[in-house]
Amino acid sequence: MTNTEKKQASGKAAPKAANKRGAARLAAVQALYQMDLAGSGVLETAAEYETFRLGKEIDGAQYREADPAWFRSILSGVVERQKQLDPLLRNALTDDWPLSRLDSTLRAILRAGAYELTKVKDLPPAVVISEYVDIARAFYEDGEEPRMVNAVLDRVAREVREKRQSES
Repeated sequence: MTNTEKKQASGKAAPKAANKRGAARLAAVQALYQMDLAGSGVLETAAEYETFRLGKEIDGAQYREADPAWFRSILSGVVERQKQLDPLLRNALTDDWPLSRLDSTLRAILRAGAYELTKVKDLPPAVVISEYVDIARAFYEDGEEPRMVNAVLDRVAREVREKRQSES
């Protein structure tokens, strides 16, 4: 179990909203990271998390219950829409920080946040951004990364809002 997983299980440095959706977001980021490193598929990774992690006890630490449908939605949505999400993220990043330069965890956080901002219309962007900034804090306690997540997802939210307004 990684330090971040232990923190999530114990409740320390986990997202503020200790709700099932917040736990699903964190688990989705962890699963996306795992898929990136191991090259595993979405179905096998989702099954592993739902069977062995979400709401389960691992190494004496109890994980929070997560909304499995929300978890699957984020995980499969990021995989299905990655070709649309990555250019959106590239546009929101500064020239000195291309998406390929970011570590796998940060890419997973940004992709999951961008997915929710583009796909889930009934959630206020500020809520989505705040949730993913909190997740970034769980992984990068005192680094620049949480501020980067905030800035990039804010830019994505603005672009999505502008696009929706021009379509209506």
